[in-house]
Amino acid sequence: MADEDDIVSEDDAGGARAAVIEAVAKTRFDKLVAEAFPDISRSRLKALIEAGAVAVDGTVVTDAARKMSGSLALTVLVPPAEDAEPQGESIPLDVVYEDDELIVIDKPAGLVVHPAAGNWTGTLVNALIAHCGDSLSGIGGVRRPGIVHRLDKDTTGLMVVAKTDRSHAGLAAQFADHGRTGPLERGYLALVWGSPEPFRGTIEAPLGRSSSDRTKMAIVKGSGGKEAITHYEVVERFPAESGRGAIASLVECHLETGRTHQIRVHLTAAGHPLVGDAVYGSHFLTKVNRLPEATAPAVRAFQRQALHAFLIAFEHPVTGELLKFESGLPPDMADLVSAFREL
Repeated sequence: MADEDDIVSEDDAGGARAAVIEAVAKTRFDKLVAEAFPDISRSRLKALIEAGAVAVDGTVVTDAARKMSGSLALTVLVPPAEDAEPQGESIPLDVVYEDDELIVIDKPAGLVVHPAAGNWTGTLVNALIAHCGDSLSGIGGVRRPGIVHRLDKDTTGLMVVAKTDRSHAGLAAQFADHGRTGPLERGYLALVWGSPEPFRGTIEAPLGRSSSDRTKMAIVKGSGGKEAITHYEVVERFPAESGRGAIASLVECHLETGRTHQIRVHLTAAGHPLVGDAVYGSHFLTKVNRLPEATAPAVRAFQRQALHAFLIAFEHPVTGELLKFESGLPPDMADLVSAFREL
């Protein structure tokens, strides 16, 4: 999945850990290991010892009670923490299309795509498990069955999810190609402050985790950034006759890559953050105070980034049929656009 870039702890990620410890007298092996790796619980270390994951000077030791002394070079192989298997939950889904191989849904604002820290329940995955049952593909990890791409929690719009392993493989390949050689297409509508110049263009700037805030993405120069390309076109300006002096614009974006927060970061870097984006557009909040009274209340009431995935097109991974779906603006964003049209 091109747009997944989760931060995991060292313990979650697993891997080999090493330490040297001095046992001044004959001491139980499990006690020595616990002293050497205090950040791992004793119960887990005991299980790792019994599983053959702990070695002394390169030799595996499985007897936790064995007495040892002297200088010991310990190595413990910590396996990645297993994700808890999400359970199905009866959460309403706006199903746009469904067959035995895949499902296309229109995601509402506020719905997290897959379980993660702070959101272990109430996610799209929980809803899909309940809706699709045993048919849901397990490829992609326990937490992300069938998921080949995602939308941010407060971004609305169209998503496709695989229901079988073969469909997952086929869809994942299309998303990895980003539509460069195939029919995959993803279109978004964004309401932004100001009006991008030129009115049609391409933003090409590599993205990575912000060095100052790891919860945010940023344009990253050098080897740390991943290729990110956004094509955009201004489709409406507010006021309509304002041209380059527009207060806000409705912009259509098409992705050539799929990085986390790509549209939000690219348009912010161009000087046109999304209306309502508290993460990347907080410095534009004062603009609301300069809006007419007929428009300002609607903007203040809009508490998410104004971004909607209105278009998705792809080749059916089994039949080869070209499928294309479009979604109108959700009511809250439609009302927001209507308020700007009053300018």
